[in-house]
Amino acid sequence: MSASNKLSTAVKALCYLATVFPEVRSSSEIAEAIGVNASKLRQILSQLIKSEIVGSTKGASGGFFVAQDFTSLSLFEIYAALEERKVMEFDVADAKHASDKSTQHYNTYFNNFFGDIQKQIEERMQAVKLEQIKEATDHAKK
Repeated sequence: MSASNKLSTAVKALCYLATVFPEVRSSSEIAEAIGVNASKLRQILSQLIKSEIVGSTKGASGGFFVAQDFTSLSLFEIYAALEERKVMEFDVADAKHASDKSTQHYNTYFNNFFGDIQKQIEERMQAVKLEQIKEATDHAKK
């Protein structure tokens, strides 16, 4: 599953859990509500539990719930719980064997350029709160 697919699935599940909070829901109920495979959803929920974004209860009436303050949870925090890699993986070809030594300067330029893009993406994701996404989609439903 791609990082963007994991993130969008996690956001949909979290928004659904926020809607029914403080009640808990099983992974099957969540999967049916948001239209995803329950097995893949359980993998995502497991990662969110490790990061203490989601909690779970056991037993016949057990299930999952949002464990963090929904209003302050950022898109970046959710992404970081799901992925160990950066949002965008930028790479520049190795220039150590290039006969033209200025090639390394190009690499430095592009590494800095891509680093700036990475920083902008992360800052944007940190600024977007789950509550904003939920409100925007709730508003769009009307």
